[in-house]
Amino acid sequence: MTLQLNILVMRITQIVQVLVFIAGCYFFSISLFGWIKRKENSAEQYPPKKRFALIVAAHNEEIVIPHIIDSLFRQNYPRELYDVFVIADNCSDRTAEIAEKHGAIVYIRQNSEERGKGYALEWMFEKIFNMEKKYDAVSIFDADNLVSSNFLLEMNKQLCKGHKVVQGYIDSKNPFDSWITCSYSIAFWLSNRIFQLPRYYLGLSCGLSGTGFCIDIELLKEIGWGATCLTEDLEFTMKLALNGKKVAWAHNAVVYDEKPLTLKQSWNQRKRWMQGHADCASRYLKPLFSKAFKEGDLVAFDCAVYLFQPIRFVLIGIITIMMWIQTVYPESPFYTLRFIFPESIWYIFVILQFFYGPFIILIEKKFNLKVILGFIVYPIYCLTWVPITIQGFLSKDNKNWFHTVHTREISIKELEKA
Repeated sequence: MTLQLNILVMRITQIVQVLVFIAGCYFFSISLFGWIKRKENSAEQYPPKKRFALIVAAHNEEIVIPHIIDSLFRQNYPRELYDVFVIADNCSDRTAEIAEKHGAIVYIRQNSEERGKGYALEWMFEKIFNMEKKYDAVSIFDADNLVSSNFLLEMNKQLCKGHKVVQGYIDSKNPFDSWITCSYSIAFWLSNRIFQLPRYYLGLSCGLSGTGFCIDIELLKEIGWGATCLTEDLEFTMKLALNGKKVAWAHNAVVYDEKPLTLKQSWNQRKRWMQGHADCASRYLKPLFSKAFKEGDLVAFDCAVYLFQPIRFVLIGIITIMMWIQTVYPESPFYTLRFIFPESIWYIFVILQFFYGPFIILIEKKFNLKVILGFIVYPIYCLTWVPITIQGFLSKDNKNWFHTVHTREISIKELEKA
């Protein structure tokens, strides 16, 4: 009986490791296409043409709302070609008053039933559609953001090239406030270079990041928004893929995002992301794989594999524990890929895991002493994804939206000067 159980454990752990290894090879292979940035035409070669409605969704953001508005009014783009709208969504502070004082067009929304950014955006889009003034695209931001002055020029370029949905580069406005903000920043820097950029080059779909993106207004009218779960950005990305559309990338259109300061804040935010991710996976994974195999659609396939990514994180955590046990107790029944790779190859895998991230940060020109220290604690941040993912998936049916408080006051002038 014991022998049969050991064989069963060996077979299960073998299948798990092989699946995780194949998925890892898939993501790693794609990431290689982001190592070298291609030379593209500059934004200045595309005269300003597109009209933008810039939308900032805000819930009790009186501390940071002036700075995002000021950065939007500092765009190197004709002022008559864009307007700044602020949704004061279920606010109980002075967000609306301050936003209006800084020149934004403010819409106040009160709805205690349909809470969250996805609902607020859908409400605002309907108002934009019915306005007498017409726009070519909407661009979405969070209230804690700061936006680079060339953002609209870069978006105008991508829209003029024929792209319908474009995601900008998500940077950090407070990368060294704490070990958590540094870990977040490293994660986003890596994602920009080895997830988003290579997919753009390969003709796959990049992922919407919740902020700093624009959508062609006619496309939005055609397929509708309808993204109202806890991760509306992920939901709309998957909806686009099912409709044969994809997200392009603008590496030079930078949006600076405020990262959570504490592990508790980070835990709650990432748990919400995983709740939304699990919700999207339950609804979109099957139709995406179906579209991928029936139509040979690589965009749908890649999006479906991405929905599998959190499960892969959990399995990696389990595999790591199994490897530790197997190292201490060699007679344990757990299978590890070390059994099939020569020891020299195994060491290359280990070394690659340690140096691949810092190498990417180096070519992104983000490397300094603080980042080196950040990489020391970064594995801890990565390991916390395992319990967060499990917790998020177990509570995927909890649709309650929780607000992340933003308090980091810094202007775009200060940030760009630094």
